[in-house]
Amino acid sequence: MRLKCPANFRIIRLPCTGKIDVIHILRAFEKGADGVYVVGCMEGDCHFKTGNFRARKRVAQAAAILDKIGVGGDRVKMYNLSSGEGPLFAQYSIEMDEKIRALGPSPIKVALQAKKEAA
Repeated sequence: MRLKCPANFRIIRLPCTGKIDVIHILRAFEKGADGVYVVGCMEGDCHFKTGNFRARKRVAQAAAILDKIGVGGDRVKMYNLSSGEGPLFAQYSIEMDEKIRALGPSPIKVALQAKKEAA
């Protein structure tokens, strides 16, 4: 089964979403991402016990930081899926892509491009 995901998505695999840190999410924006979406296992079904709960907390922290600096916390989101829900993963990726396109480019990305052009 082939799943259609947006071509501009970059998938970064981790052993557990609990390994993601706020700095990883913020660094993605610094490197030019317009949005980040984290997909973890179902709540209560984490092989590493509480990894997905830690990830949800960190995604919320990153969203709060992005809101404070004016980027927009709605550019980052977390979903919980089981490994057998590939079609739902593809659907969420398309929805997230549409949402980010509607928001436009990240203000961080715009500022970095302006800085490059000025140099």
